[in-house]
Amino acid sequence: MSRPNTPAGQIVILNGAPRSGKSSIVAAVQDLLDGVWINLGVDVARSTTPPRLQPGVGLRPGEADHPASPYVPLLYAALYESVAAHSRLGLNVAVDAGHHDAAILADAAKRLDGLPVLFVGVHCPLEVIMERRRAAEAGRYVTSAEGDLVPPPVLRWQHEVHGDWTYDLELDTSRLDPTDCATAIGNQLRNRPSLPAFAKLRELRGGGA
Repeated sequence: MSRPNTPAGQIVILNGAPRSGKSSIVAAVQDLLDGVWINLGVDVARSTTPPRLQPGVGLRPGEADHPASPYVPLLYAALYESVAAHSRLGLNVAVDAGHHDAAILADAAKRLDGLPVLFVGVHCPLEVIMERRRAAEAGRYVTSAEGDLVPPPVLRWQHEVHGDWTYDLELDTSRLDPTDCATAIGNQLRNRPSLPAFAKLRELRGGGA
């Protein structure tokens, strides 16, 4: 149970395409930054989602006809309500996500209103993304042989995951390793733990699941 006047925990939202390195950054944040950091994000949410609604919040751009699609806003709403609850109890939260829907982001911003949020864009060039997909366990990710055309789902992720929004901090994981990224996040938090980028998302579109 939280004590009276417990400061809200810091929230860091890492947004990027699959295989951009978000999970590795989360692990480095948990290891290197002060305080207790809880990971709530795509992988955690998917582990609690029933098979018929998979991939849940990990649904790719351009798949509005997928059976999970009608549930994605609700699943994200539940995720961010949990993030808010952890923060209000004084726990820091690192969220790894692949946002490509402005309305869902607007709704998330409303749910985290008044809490300290650092919104981080995790970038990675397409050629590096493809190298990482090929190196992963066979069948886990859509991929193609080196020299072949990039699969359309991968291109959609690359084109849509950063939308028209801005970030408080941007990281290129082809140039920075997870420790470098966690250090940059830590430095940003020491200087300005809550910046306006995520709050501004409330203005993108109306939200509310």
